[in-house]
Amino acid sequence: MTEQILPQHANQALLDRSLAAVWHPCTQMKRHETLPLIPIARGDGVWLYDADGTRYLDAVSSWWVNLFGHNQAQIKAAITQQMDQLEHVMLAGFTHEPVVALSEQLAELTGLGHAFYGSDGASATEISLKMAAHYWRNLGLPAKNRFVYLQDSYHGETMGALSVTDVPIFRQAYSPLVRENFAVQSPDARQAQPGQTARDVALWAIEDLARVLAAQHHEIAALIVEPLIQGAAGMAMYDPIYLQQARALCDQYQVLLIADEIAVGFGRTGTMFACEQAQIKPDLICLSKGITGGYLPLAAVLCTDSVYTAFYADETAKAFLHSHSYTGNPLACAAALATLAIFRDQDVIAQNQRKAAEFNRIFAPLATHPRVRHWRNCGMIWAFEIADAPAQFATLCFTEALKEGLLLRPIGHTVYFMPPYIMTAEDAQFLLAGTLKALARCW
Repeated sequence: MTEQILPQHANQALLDRSLAAVWHPCTQMKRHETLPLIPIARGDGVWLYDADGTRYLDAVSSWWVNLFGHNQAQIKAAITQQMDQLEHVMLAGFTHEPVVALSEQLAELTGLGHAFYGSDGASATEISLKMAAHYWRNLGLPAKNRFVYLQDSYHGETMGALSVTDVPIFRQAYSPLVRENFAVQSPDARQAQPGQTARDVALWAIEDLARVLAAQHHEIAALIVEPLIQGAAGMAMYDPIYLQQARALCDQYQVLLIADEIAVGFGRTGTMFACEQAQIKPDLICLSKGITGGYLPLAAVLCTDSVYTAFYADETAKAFLHSHSYTGNPLACAAALATLAIFRDQDVIAQNQRKAAEFNRIFAPLATHPRVRHWRNCGMIWAFEIADAPAQFATLCFTEALKEGLLLRPIGHTVYFMPPYIMTAEDAQFLLAGTLKALARCW
């Protein structure tokens, strides 16, 4: 491919136009007076290229969505082929081959059925919350319409999703609009005291969940969790025993279990879905991000047959009356089918397990770095905290990493790697060296 390099004045013109016309997400726009936007012209493999040809290793998979690299031939071909047949049709009253095939394959992978589609992760959360509350309403228990979530959890930024999100910077401004639910202790293993294990922390945290469910189960529709890793909490990792105990408690108190696998699904934790490591099956599972390999927006919620059956009735009011204009878009479904084909044909889960072990050896200098705390790894995610980090560390580290050709996006004092699965040992060495240099300039 011929590299596209824009003239410097064209580069600056693009930045000026963006600042004049685009409201960028999760951003205080005034900061761009001193922190320039990076104009990305193209991507290839693990690399992103800006308008003047400078490349950056995409160590965060472009907000955790890109699984198999940019400019991936198989996914592109599937989308192109689908474009020649059908770009979109409404899914209310109609169906098509890509959405049926994808639903069949997701059901086989998750052990759940009847996929309901949305457009993004927050959409999946909204769907699951509404579905859970409506389920109990259809069973004659309308009072069960509140939810339990983990402290420091993140499930999206729409109104329903914010009601189960515990990240103050996202929630505080909108608190008058957000319904209060029940937050319970996080099993985050970083809370372990000397002599304690991650399992000890998980068992301690489950006691808080048990207390809340015992007292409030009559008004609780569901518990929603990010299995194994709480992403926005700084990649907080926890022992699978928590999920096992939570499943048992939900069964005991007639509460649905929603697994938010939006970020951790599709191989990210070392298994296809994180719940597999606890050997549990949720009542509903939320999927998005990597489902299309990072190519097109798509989300899905799958549920047990008992949940689906509760909506199957003569009365329209008992139907799940929720919709998105682009529900089950054929192009996105084609991308998702190609993504699943790559998993199947290239034995990706086994490959990732081998790569993770190799990358752990490469990253050893970070694990033993004097300023690094809580070094941890789960599947294709690595994370650590920086001791005595300076003010504005996240912005400073992001800026210094760009100078080393790295796209890192720290969460507070937490630095994490969540790279595309195609990252090589050479790429990992580059990531290590650049991170060490960037960190050295952060004080």
